[in-house]
Amino acid sequence: MPLSTREDRPSREDAVATVHAALDAGVTLIDTADAYARDESEFGHNESLVAEALAAYGSGAAEVLVATKGGHTRRGSEWGLDGTPGYLRRACEASLRRLGVEAIGLYQFHRPDPATPWEESMGGLRSLFDDGLVRMVGISNADVAQIETARKIVGDALVSVQNQFSPAYLSSADELVHCAAVGLAWLPWSPFGGVSAADSLGADAPAFAEVAAELGVSVYQVTLAWHLAQAGAVVPIPGASRPSSIRDSAAAADLQLSADHLARLNAATATD
Repeated sequence: MPLSTREDRPSREDAVATVHAALDAGVTLIDTADAYARDESEFGHNESLVAEALAAYGSGAAEVLVATKGGHTRRGSEWGLDGTPGYLRRACEASLRRLGVEAIGLYQFHRPDPATPWEESMGGLRSLFDDGLVRMVGISNADVAQIETARKIVGDALVSVQNQFSPAYLSSADELVHCAAVGLAWLPWSPFGGVSAADSLGADAPAFAEVAAELGVSVYQVTLAWHLAQAGAVVPIPGASRPSSIRDSAAAADLQLSADHLARLNAATATD
């Protein structure tokens, strides 16, 4: 997302280099969305960027799962919602063209649309799967009841839930536990707590900074390792706009936190 939505976003060449650095580091999931753009005039910017980067990388990109989303609209620079089945189909078809694939690996409903019954949106996703436009389905920003409704309507095609979750934002803790229990992947977005929280994570969550200092790694690696320790279903999706930051984030997959570290971090999040 930061490769496309930030006002000071990197050049296209630097953005492609960031994606390539992620692949070099062993990343096999790229999360994008059609609405990741500065405004309506360049809707689909991030999907096109991802497609360009993967094509330029060559055969090594063949195993990468590209996850995109539909359901958010843009009017000028404003964000809107449209969860109607008809819109989701048009959005999916446009994403297919931009990504240059016959079927989208993981297609996610970006956010519930209050003007459209959740059941109708889920039916629309199911039809995309039935018609072969998508291989797997995910939902985003959903509560437990919505997750259960999606499971009933979408069936086994539903594989993931993407909600905001971080040491500073724990309101989706119940959804994380539920996903782990029913076998759905949990993709926490904004895993560092958002840009402002990330810039001051050490001050806002001193336990994370203390553990990072003890291990000689960045506070971001510790935060991602904390996410991964919550459940086997967790797949964090940190945003990156520089090769150095994605390489640092990817290294968290190999960072082992001790029982003492986890106890301290969990205690800190429970009291913050």
